[in-house]
Amino acid sequence: MSPAPEHNSVKVVVCGAAGGIGQPLSLLLKQSDLISHLALFDVVNAAGVAADLSHINTKSKVTGHGRESMDEALQGAHTVVIPAGVPRKPGMTRDDLFKINAGIIRDLAEGVAKNCPDAFVLVISNPVNSTVPIVAEVLKKHGIFNPKKVFGISTLDVVRSSRFVSEVIPSVDPKSTRVTVVGGHSGVTIVPILSQIPGHASLTQEQIDALTHRIQYGGDEVVKAKDGAGSATLSMAFAGARFTNVILEATVAGKAGLVESTYVNLAADSSASTQAFREKTQLDYFALDVEFGREGVSKIHALPKVSAYEQTLLDAAIPELKANIEKGASFITAA
Repeated sequence: MSPAPEHNSVKVVVCGAAGGIGQPLSLLLKQSDLISHLALFDVVNAAGVAADLSHINTKSKVTGHGRESMDEALQGAHTVVIPAGVPRKPGMTRDDLFKINAGIIRDLAEGVAKNCPDAFVLVISNPVNSTVPIVAEVLKKHGIFNPKKVFGISTLDVVRSSRFVSEVIPSVDPKSTRVTVVGGHSGVTIVPILSQIPGHASLTQEQIDALTHRIQYGGDEVVKAKDGAGSATLSMAFAGARFTNVILEATVAGKAGLVESTYVNLAADSSASTQAFREKTQLDYFALDVEFGREGVSKIHALPKVSAYEQTLLDAAIPELKANIEKGASFITAA
């Protein structure tokens, strides 16, 4: 087992730091005492965001890096968080997003391979179902892919679930109640396991239908409300910071027992149960509850017991996920 990094030498890089997600995400990460160096990379305006954040009285130093200095930004990073790319606009499908964002993610993954091959890589850029396989295939090409260290941040689905459920079941505390969300991170691939939450028995089927749809398509709610001016940036930044902090707590501070739902390569856990699930679904990637340790993924939790309704959601999610994963992987393997 590799030695734990010292608290005083933990570099976290935000790629796409001047964007709608990147700025509030960087602001939230500046508050972490586990980060010693926060490096902000973007093709424009990174220096300005860095100068602004550098005045905040927390431990980390902040540096800004423009288009020509990606290597400098990534050099020796412990964790790389990637919200880079274009946001979804009204009428734009996640498929449309793929065409634009795939090339951006590929280039950043090349930068990771070259400058920080041991880094934890946290992908926010949509469509996550496809961009995570892109990162993985680039790292495989360089012979450095570690499935325990590459994550798709699907935390926003969990955050939304907790909030939306609390609006329907008043006894649920949105802050302390974590809803397990499995599958992927778009539309029908998002499967909230509402049958496992406290008070679920009080929900009518109509309420379950409405909640599930709202969780699956919560992003559309924000896109519509912003009237063409953006997508979910603040809530995504909150969710991204929450997940990044869990990774740092586990890998830097050595805190045990931390669990979040995240979209991972199932090879990260060689246990019989995870590999049986992989065999059954024929999927290499899936969002499940994951327990974290010093090396990243410590254990992928088994799919919880699901209701008959949730099973129909899974049945709809799996073929869609399969296509998304293939699309991402083949962007690199067929190139």
